[in-house]
Amino acid sequence: MKEIPKISESEWQVMRVLWSKSPATANRIVQALSKKTRWKPKTVKTLINRLVQKKAIDFEKKGREYLYFPVAAQADCVKAESRNFMQRVYGGSLRPMLAAFIEEENLSTEDVKELKKILANKGGK
Repeated sequence: MKEIPKISESEWQVMRVLWSKSPATANRIVQALSKKTRWKPKTVKTLINRLVQKKAIDFEKKGREYLYFPVAAQADCVKAESRNFMQRVYGGSLRPMLAAFIEEENLSTEDVKELKKILANKGGK
């Protein structure tokens, strides 16, 4: 897996738009984010430019418009962010992180069954 760039909280919102609707113009991204944030168009365009510099997204010029699309896959970014979080908060140890999440959440019977299934499959490896 190639190196995944560090993406800020605000940049994640831009990435989510592109993962769901891609390619997209800057104006389309601004419009999508205007429903969730109070950011000015210039702020969104700054975030887009940062993501281009980080090589998380790229663009194609079509006429007078730039069409932006993600280069980094959503699953890869989620994995990298999860590892980063686990390292930063739990010193890289998975057990205390899982215990904390499981203890804090209200899990349904189905959730518990699914977790047991995942753990059983992991135990055989």
